[in-house]
Amino acid sequence: MISVRLPKEMENRINNLAKSTQRPKSFFVKEALANYLEDMEDYYDVLKRKNSKDRNLISLEELSQYVFNWV
Repeated sequence: MISVRLPKEMENRINNLAKSTQRPKSFFVKEALANYLEDMEDYYDVLKRKNSKDRNLISLEELSQYVFNWV
């Protein structure tokens, strides 16, 4: 269980959205957090790969050939 203090404006927006959709506030908080976590995991994975010494890079031309020949 997590307790979070939200700015009043954000709380009002969630309350209005919950009321207008007849969904619980927790639904929107969970959805927002799930999307944010996916984005952050992707972001940090990219940083990790970018800084990796053994990364295997290809040119845009090689990527284009691979993608268009594969489809």
